[in-house]
Amino acid sequence: MTQKIYIFKKFERFWHWSQAALIIFLMATAFDIHGTYTIFGFEQAVIYHRLAAWTLVGLWVFAIFWHLATGEWRQYSPSMTNVIAMVKYYLSGIFKNAPHPHRQTELQKHNPLQKLAYLGILAFVAPLIWTTGWLLLFWDSLEAWGLGFLQLEWIAIGHTIGAFMMLTFLVAHIYLITAGATLTSHLKAMITGWEEVH
Repeated sequence: MTQKIYIFKKFERFWHWSQAALIIFLMATAFDIHGTYTIFGFEQAVIYHRLAAWTLVGLWVFAIFWHLATGEWRQYSPSMTNVIAMVKYYLSGIFKNAPHPHRQTELQKHNPLQKLAYLGILAFVAPLIWTTGWLLLFWDSLEAWGLGFLQLEWIAIGHTIGAFMMLTFLVAHIYLITAGATLTSHLKAMITGWEEVH
């Protein structure tokens, strides 16, 4: 038996979908820049990539302020409690229709593995992408800042590695939305705010 609880506020849903659209667009323009395919052409793809990146920076600044002002940052505070149970669930229990080890509530939206994944994105992947992205953007000024010893090739490789880590997260995220009380309950929750829970 399932019940519905209100989990995601309007701003969270706006932030989630805007961020997702911008990240997917950044990936699309990046593959265009790298010559994997041609949609916009190199010059236009670079312009669109930069515009989307600055838009995402603005969104993140606003989202950080919102999370701090509302106290929602606590939702992402990592915990090792039930991590092993979550790993076992995702490795085998999910395929045996085992009960979910995490009970989702308005105060506990994310399970321990989700919190660790988001921490990894916030503490490692995002800083890698943003730092290397800004270095690439301001490459011509690096020598004036005393950073001329950095090599453009290594900065670009770091940026690409970060982008593929984000792509890996995106693929896993899309797969795991099917792991709710029903196949589409997590997706519906991020559209309506209401989550179906056991």
